[in-house]
Amino acid sequence: MKLQLVRNAVFNLLGAAIPAAVALGTVPLIVRGLGDAGYGVYALITAIVGYFAIIDINVTAGSVKHIAAHWAQTPQQDPQPDQGPGARIPPTAEQTAAGAGIDQTITLGLLVYGSLGLVGGVAVWLTAPWLVRDVFSVPAALNAGATAALELAAAGFMVGQVQSYLDSVPQSLMRYDQSARLDVLFGSMVPLATVAVLGTGGGLYHVILLRVVASSAHCLLLWRTICRLLPALRLRWPAQALRRSVLRFSAWACLSRFAAMSYAYADKLMIGALVGVAGLAVYAVAATLANRLLGLTGRLASVLFPAASALAASDELPRLVQIYLKATRYLTFLNGAMLLLIGVFAEPILQYWMSADFARRGATVLAVMALSQCIDSLTALPSLVNDGMGHPAVTGGFAMARALLGLATVYAGVLLAGIDGAAWGHLAASIVMTAVFLRYVHGRTVPVALRVVITSAYLPGALGLSGIALAAALARSVAPPGLAAFICIGGATCAALVVYGALRIAAPADRGRIRAAWLLKRAPGT
Repeated sequence: MKLQLVRNAVFNLLGAAIPAAVALGTVPLIVRGLGDAGYGVYALITAIVGYFAIIDINVTAGSVKHIAAHWAQTPQQDPQPDQGPGARIPPTAEQTAAGAGIDQTITLGLLVYGSLGLVGGVAVWLTAPWLVRDVFSVPAALNAGATAALELAAAGFMVGQVQSYLDSVPQSLMRYDQSARLDVLFGSMVPLATVAVLGTGGGLYHVILLRVVASSAHCLLLWRTICRLLPALRLRWPAQALRRSVLRFSAWACLSRFAAMSYAYADKLMIGALVGVAGLAVYAVAATLANRLLGLTGRLASVLFPAASALAASDELPRLVQIYLKATRYLTFLNGAMLLLIGVFAEPILQYWMSADFARRGATVLAVMALSQCIDSLTALPSLVNDGMGHPAVTGGFAMARALLGLATVYAGVLLAGIDGAAWGHLAASIVMTAVFLRYVHGRTVPVALRVVITSAYLPGALGLSGIALAAALARSVAPPGLAAFICIGGATCAALVVYGALRIAAPADRGRIRAAWLLKRAPGT
């Protein structure tokens, strides 16, 4: 299980890291191709379409849990000694029941997400003229193009809902390598193709059209992958008991989905309405960078959900606790290291990535949003274990409280201090809700005490990160401005993080495995 988790985590990380690198590298080109106002409209359209996803009742979560549990309870038969390698072995009763459960769960997911995509897509299309003309501060010269692009994005919403569900099926089977390959392909191809479209004279409408076509192709390839992983799959009407079980779990999990949507898009809608699309462009660039970088470790964490579901179904709680503590130790350090680099070097990162003007206006947003994301990340693993243990009402209730508090603090922040205030509003909500959530779930729905998590997972990374951050900040304050100093101090900081992580964070057994693999690789004749 541990090796499988590591393998899936690596594939899931690569499925986000490579597209993120390509996307971040193309942002300056896309901003120049669309212009500041045009990119602000693009960010606004993305936020509007994303926010309509709050109608999603998160059947994905219930589906992943049920498919993973059925898959874990499916005994894998080996050929009998007297049977040839091509002999067909009749399925056992357990295999037949598990296969039927998987078939019905996938059918239910397709029905739900197909219906949600249709309803949401029609709603986006019908409200597009009103949203662009009357709700958001879109310049009059861009109204017609923005409306047409948003109407086209409605079709993308329909396809995207089905795509998001299909993407979860290989992950339910612990085959993150399959979904990651497609994520890398389309996540890298779409930003590069967007730059090409803009370079050949295309505009916002053509960019949205490209994304709709790519999402449709992604769906087709995902379905082909699922059929290959489940050759006996056939769509069959879900039984009432299965519908009730999946939807009950998903009804609570949908609150977490709502919180995620509000966190990702509500701030942009508020800024678009109260500040305007020019300010939104700066905020979107800075916030996107923080979200992309800190979100990478979230991909590592997400593999724990199907694993926790399988371990809980098999009643292997000691193994689950062991995996949880080690994963928390590693991911907390990785998130802290990412926060350190972004927080200390926010201004030069934006300056050399975008421009001096973006650095001046967006450095605070970048640093504060990174801190908020890092604090939020502390809830990721306990939420996944909590849901895997079958308590989605807990994460759902806290997610709703987080969403309501976040909406209030971000709105107040925008009114008081514009885009900087939005970032501070996020941070305030993150601090309050993370502290309350961690205190509540540990020892209740997550089978380990919080003090154990703090001493074994949080403190070792926090102590070292604090010292490295102080040294990097002091070096920046005395170093001359310029690219060379930025590279030197940044490189030294990264090296210090790697050394500290290897010596103080990595478990002795893991260090031994890495050392053995390194010696084996360098041995003569290998």
